[in-house]
This record gives sequence, C-alpha cells and structure tokens, in this order.
Amino acid sequence: MTGRFDIGVSSWRCVFVAILLPALTQACGAPEAGYLFRYGHSQPPQAPRSQSMVFFERELEQRTSGRIRVENYFSATLGSEREMMDMVATGVLQGTRGGLFADANPKFVLFMVPFLVSDWDQALRLVNSGLARRINAGARRNGFHIPATGISQGFRAHTNNVRPIRNPGDLAGLKMRVPPQEIYVLTARALGASPHEMPASELYSALKTGILDGQDNPPSNIWDYKLFEVQEFMSISNYSTGPDPFIVDLNWYESLPADLRKTFDQVAEETVALSDRLNRESEERYIAVLAREMELIRLEPEEIQALRRLTEPVARDFIARGLFTADELNEARGIAGGG
Repeated sequence: MTGRFDIGVSSWRCVFVAILLPALTQACGAPEAGYLFRYGHSQPPQAPRSQSMVFFERELEQRTSGRIRVENYFSATLGSEREMMDMVATGVLQGTRGGLFADANPKFVLFMVPFLVSDWDQALRLVNSGLARRINAGARRNGFHIPATGISQGFRAHTNNVRPIRNPGDLAGLKMRVPPQEIYVLTARALGASPHEMPASELYSALKTGILDGQDNPPSNIWDYKLFEVQEFMSISNYSTGPDPFIVDLNWYESLPADLRKTFDQVAEETVALSDRLNRESEERYIAVLAREMELIRLEPEEIQALRRLTEPVARDFIARGLFTADELNEARGIAGGG
C-alpha cells in the first residue's frame, strides 16, 4: 500500500528516537533551564572522533557553567549515519559527524577528489583554509551550522582477499564496498572495481561470507571494526581523505545567546583540532599493527601516479554537473600545495 502513511524503516526509527530522547533526558534529570545538545555518530567509543567528543562534552559544560549540557551517543546507538543526519535536519538531534556531509553542502565533495592531497600537512592546510570556511558557511542555506571542519580519520587504504593492489588493473573486477557517497562509487569504477554501497555496520559480515572481496577505509576503521580478521591484503596509496565537518542544527544554534554561540564555536574548533591530532598521531601506529595481521603494500610514487591518471575523469564529472567549479578545484590544489 502506498500513500502518505507508507513510510520506511528509517523514518519510523527517527520517529521512535524523537520520542525516546526526551524521555531519556527527563529520566536523567535534565535541568529546567539551559540548553541540551544531543549528539550522535557511528564510531566506537575508542575512536579519536569519540574521544574528541568526550573532550567537547567536558569543556563545553565547564565553560558555560552548565548552561549547555551535552549528551553523546556513539557506536550508531541512535541509528545509521543516514538516520542521524536526518535527525539533525529535523531537530531531533542537535549534532553529528559522519559521512553524509553533502546534505549540509554538496561542495564538501571537493575535499574528496582522489589524489587531491597526498599527506597530512596538505590536508590540514585545505580544511583550515578560507575555501573551507566558505564551504562551511554555505551549509547555512540548508539549515546547518558548521563551526569547524577537520580530516575524517586520515587517508583511506584498500584491503581485499584476492590479490595485492599495486598497479592499474589490480582492482579490476573486485567487488569492493564503498561508503554511500557518489564520489567513492565513481572512483572505484574509474579504478576498475565493482563498487557496492553498504553501511559500515554490515561490512564485516559481507567480507567474512565472501559477498564482497574488499573495501577501503582509514587504518583506524580497519582496526576498530576488526576488518583485518576477514581481509588478507592492505594497500597504502593515500588516494583520498574526507572532510569531518561538525554538523549542527542551525535552528538550535541560533536559539543560543551570543555569548554561548561564541563559546560553542570555540570549543567545537578545539574539538575538531584534537580529533585531527589524535588521528594523525595514531595513523602509523594503526598501520603497524595491521601489518602484523595482513600483507602490507606501500605504493611507490610512480604507481600512485598511474592510479591518479585513471581517476582524473572523476573531478571532471563533478565539475560538469556543477558540484564545484574548475576554479575551486584549482584553488584547492594551490592551497594543498602551499600556494
């Protein structure tokens, strides 16, 4: 049966959480006055993003003398990234960080262009640039406030169970999980793989049962989600990293007095910077422990260049469709290169 009462599972879950969260707040003895910031994301408690949000909770509550209280929900407790992003859009949640930032501003996809940056210094220059601040501000048109954007955990690495990935053609025919974002789908196809969009929560089982051959993720995710248990090869090319915008419900943010907005933004900026620092410090440690569990392949510069050539049509496609301009891409490359 179709019609306005035929809503999906995701919509029902949002309704359920909308009812549940206020009940939890009352049960916990929420203050009569003040502001409550409910936040959720999909990563486990030990992840740098989660650790940074523990810092955010402590610092924001202290610096506002309890006028803003924070509730953190990790490990997809409140639903998938799709569901939590929808909750922020509708005011059920006040904040999230995750992979569906294009809802806030499609131009965030610019930061994900394959081989746009090659190391942490370049990536951090880009997300802390004037270009990034303009993209953050553009999210207000869609009902979101973004006080800061960082790096989403680091550079993505390919893993699989079939063969080492080193050269053009090595990905050919492999069934690779990609996040539900178009640029990853197009990049996988450009590299010859068969991309399959899938939530992170379903990935381990799909790899273990052979439904998929491989996937790509930052080393921290590969470790935290124990993907090394069901994968044989890991290839490091630094082909992509993503942005990590701190996404906030604009209506909630604008309900704050000016002094609390200023404090909120300061703490959010420090939180994202902490997350970046933790991710950068831990990336090589994660790679080292993963190398004991899988065969590690670090691509040489000429091998990376060969893969880069295969992915050049991806950026051209997004430019042709107006998601970002050639000038913006050139500006991003100049910033990353130190220009």
